[in-house]
Amino acid sequence: MSSRLITALLLAGTLAHSTTAHDSHTLNRRVSNGTWYQPDDHPAHALFKRGNTDGIAYAPVGSPEWLAGYPNGPADVTQLPKVWLDALQAAETAGKIPKIPVSTMIAGGEPTYEGLDPNKPEVCSTTYQCRSSNDIWDAPDGMLALSFDDGPLPPSPVLYDFLKSNNVHATHFYIGSNILAYPDAFMQALNNEDDMAVHTWTHPYMTTKTNEELLGEFGWTMEIIHNSTGGRLPKYWRPPYGDSDMRVRAIAKEIFGLTTVIWNQDTDDWSLNEAGGTTLDKIATLMQKWLTGPKSPGLVILEHELMPDSVKSFIDAFPLMKQNGWNMVSLAKMDGLAAYQNADSITSPVTPGKVGVPMIMPAASSASSSPKSGAHQTATSSPPSGSSSDHSHANQKGAGYRMGPISTVLSGLVAILAAAAGSILA
Repeated sequence: MSSRLITALLLAGTLAHSTTAHDSHTLNRRVSNGTWYQPDDHPAHALFKRGNTDGIAYAPVGSPEWLAGYPNGPADVTQLPKVWLDALQAAETAGKIPKIPVSTMIAGGEPTYEGLDPNKPEVCSTTYQCRSSNDIWDAPDGMLALSFDDGPLPPSPVLYDFLKSNNVHATHFYIGSNILAYPDAFMQALNNEDDMAVHTWTHPYMTTKTNEELLGEFGWTMEIIHNSTGGRLPKYWRPPYGDSDMRVRAIAKEIFGLTTVIWNQDTDDWSLNEAGGTTLDKIATLMQKWLTGPKSPGLVILEHELMPDSVKSFIDAFPLMKQNGWNMVSLAKMDGLAAYQNADSITSPVTPGKVGVPMIMPAASSASSSPKSGAHQTATSSPPSGSSSDHSHANQKGAGYRMGPISTVLSGLVAILAAAAGSILA
């Protein structure tokens, strides 16, 4: 056995013994802050560094081979990769996925839970403004964390040109099927070195979906971003309509390493040009209020690259953002840490990883007091105003799984250890 493989096995064994228990009302954080890799100066990086990608020959974005790798429509739960299903089963067996019912939506887009209180810790519905300690709602003081939902779409290139011309970067919470439909716009954002995050495959109310359906919504979006960015694994996701709960959060975190991001101000720009919806003037008035107001906490404004007017509303407000001294940053970088689970940025080296096979990392201690402003933990103040609302990979030989021998051994070993550790910790 080679010395490099021995080192890898020892490292994996060490990681397997570095977990601790947590408060029952918070998500288990064996995958610490969504990080599946060691710090850049760790010796383990000598095993993996291969320039700015993970060394895999992925199909070119937009090519027939690339298009054939993903569902052409809703994700079929009978066609999910086995590695995702195995990870879900292990997490369920270990008691990591809360057994709360799938919600039913009532008028106005509010979920109900068979008589359960959506504000109680066991449900903690984001629709009802319930904050989990692992959610992101606020930016650090003085920061304006830029992000846009629902792209890529035909209006997106205008936004991307504007951001680039002003030397500003943003995080794009992408709908996976939209990446499939508009690969050129996706590549424009990628070449601009903006950050990519998950907004699900088909934009459903996530709490209405079964555990297996959630795998498809998260997994295929993770997969298409991973395979289209040289192997980068997104770190954040935002629920469509702001609809999440403890079950959905747990699947996002336990299976895919994703941290849930909401917002603390909402432009309602999605309703532009709709009967009874908002207007550009109304958005401008809100922007004036927010951007000239207090800088604590920082701003996470919900905006969309959905239509020309939603892009225009941001462009119109941009001078006010600059005039009032906001530190404008891509949301994925607002904490000063890596924008991806296995890479610092879109241009930095990548540590190879598999979608849906997280590595065990040292557990982070639960917060015992109110978090400091600007941290990823949430504030204890009252909630903000304006918040709202067919390709089988069963053989695991898709583009996302063609990995070098060391990486393959590590991923398989870690998956086994993760299941064992989960059983021990449950």
